[in-house]
Amino acid sequence: MIDYIVTSHGDFSEGIKNSSFMIFGEQKNVEAVVLHPNESPEELTSKFQEALAKFDKDDQVIFLVDLFGGSPFNAASQIVAEHTDRMALITGLNLSMLVEAYTVREQPLDQVIPHLEETAKAGVRHLEIKDSQEG
Repeated sequence: MIDYIVTSHGDFSEGIKNSSFMIFGEQKNVEAVVLHPNESPEELTSKFQEALAKFDKDDQVIFLVDLFGGSPFNAASQIVAEHTDRMALITGLNLSMLVEAYTVREQPLDQVIPHLEETAKAGVRHLEIKDSQEG
């Protein structure tokens, strides 16, 4: 089973985790890690290590990150780089991605990554209302 660390600038990761549980139900091995203002990269890395310690040491882990190139991305990418055989990182976290992540936890990591990328993209849509005068 794949474990997830949901991480963001501010409380977004906690909120989206809670929202996903409302939709899909409570999930095991899902940790939210928040970067608060004035926290250092070292403090964030320590939080990631605490979250990882809650999982089995050989579990596959995906970091679902809010923003490419931000502090959560940078800190998580250093951890993933040391464990490429069982860890991955995806940015652009949204609720569609997170809920879908729960449905594919039993699949191989290399199949889950592209699937979640596509799910996240497909979750961005706009409402198109046609004018009733158009024929």
